[in-house]
Amino acid sequence: QVKLVESGGGLVQPGGSLTLSCIASLDAFTTYAMSWYRQVPGKEREFLATITGSGDSSAVEDVVKGRFTISRDNAKNTAYLQMNNLKPEDTAVYICNALTVFPATKEYYGQGTQVTVSS
Repeated sequence: QVKLVESGGGLVQPGGSLTLSCIASLDAFTTYAMSWYRQVPGKEREFLATITGSGDSSAVEDVVKGRFTISRDNAKNTAYLQMNNLKPEDTAVYICNALTVFPATKEYYGQGTQVTVSS
């Protein structure tokens, strides 16, 4: 059974840092692009960042560019989201996503991990 499990969330003060992890129980992990989203109650899920299967290319949305970094360790079937200089508006549930399009399209989401930025 495919499972994505996020961890690393919690309460942090403004200006602080957190690193989120997403462990994926996926065969052929390197064929999946990994992405991070976040969601606030009552709002649509917001895309944040993505990284290719090999890890040689990544992209980060402007709203978090310069503060968030996505990475992966294929030996550990794990993706990461390093978050620096956190702001209260970063408070959300952070959700991991895995997507492959070969040989067929398959997409999975984790349950999410809560990040709260508050003094």
